[in-house]
Amino acid sequence: MIKVLLYDDSDQFREAIALLLGGSDGFEVVGSLNNCETAAADISVLEPDVILMDIDMPGATGIDGVKMIRKKNDRVKIIMLTVFDNNQNIYDAIRFGANGYVLKKSAPDAIIHAIKDVFEGGAPMNSSIATQVLQMFAGMSPATQNYGLSEKEKAVLQSLVDGNSYKMVAAALHISIDTVRTHIRNIYEKLQVNSKSAAVAKALKDRIL
Repeated sequence: MIKVLLYDDSDQFREAIALLLGGSDGFEVVGSLNNCETAAADISVLEPDVILMDIDMPGATGIDGVKMIRKKNDRVKIIMLTVFDNNQNIYDAIRFGANGYVLKKSAPDAIIHAIKDVFEGGAPMNSSIATQVLQMFAGMSPATQNYGLSEKEKAVLQSLVDGNSYKMVAAALHISIDTVRTHIRNIYEKLQVNSKSAAVAKALKDRIL
């Protein structure tokens, strides 16, 4: 059972998502809130596996919510759900630790798939957003900093950039899941990030690979 917590200031949208997940096997909505001002405390009480976070909310924005959550928890998966797909929102969401970014106008099946994907270690993005991410990082100058990644860590990071889940990384590199997790923890520490999508973004931005 994947436990989902939803933040969105639209009552209608929250109700639609709750109905969607309630009618799908394998999901439990543990919370549905109209703002994320108490996000850090919420996740401690509700213990979600996946958070669906609207970006454009009054008071604390979804970006603020991601920041608050990542100060307390680097394990919970966060998908940004929004009507916007502009570059700054994409960049900020990834930079501060979001794991995926899906447009609200996505088909219900696409939202379900995104939740399952991020829960299993993926980084779901609409095709239009993925295209913009690539455009954002295209042409950026190489990094001058040496992050000190080993060859094996670079291979794991490259596999993540290729869009592989932890299981797929393990199979491709002929190592165990636990070894993959160890390498990823080391990568996060060296790159000073706390999510797969942030590591991928930094790898692309700084031309690490």
